[in-house]
Amino acid sequence: MNRHDIRVHIDCDSDIVTARQKGRELATQLGFTSTDLTLIATAISELARNIVLYARKGEILLSISNEGGRSGIAVTARDAGPGMVDIERALQEGFSTSRSFGLGLSGVRRLVDEFKIESQVGSGTTVTVKKWK
Repeated sequence: MNRHDIRVHIDCDSDIVTARQKGRELATQLGFTSTDLTLIATAISELARNIVLYARKGEILLSISNEGGRSGIAVTARDAGPGMVDIERALQEGFSTSRSFGLGLSGVRRLVDEFKIESQVGSGTTVTVKKWK
């Protein structure tokens, strides 16, 4: 972790709000537009809500990303929950195991520029997303 990294422990709804606020603050410092601030905050909310719903606890790591002459925000959602049996199905539009109407992972993927997911049954899930300026 570098000095700009922000770690938010997630285990209840108020932590989702905190992660969203911290992400918005970091993205504001980076100079994102108000539209992008909303997209970033929404993606963070969805990722954090998935932690609460499926794993009960985990963390959101927010960091500044610099690659290839561009800068942006990186958001990593990590948990040690049950993991996903079928990642491809979880990424399908409208798929939900919680009967929610949330955006889900497919919605998060549409909101950001880069999306990576790793999951192992019984070991948890890590989702890393990036939004470039």
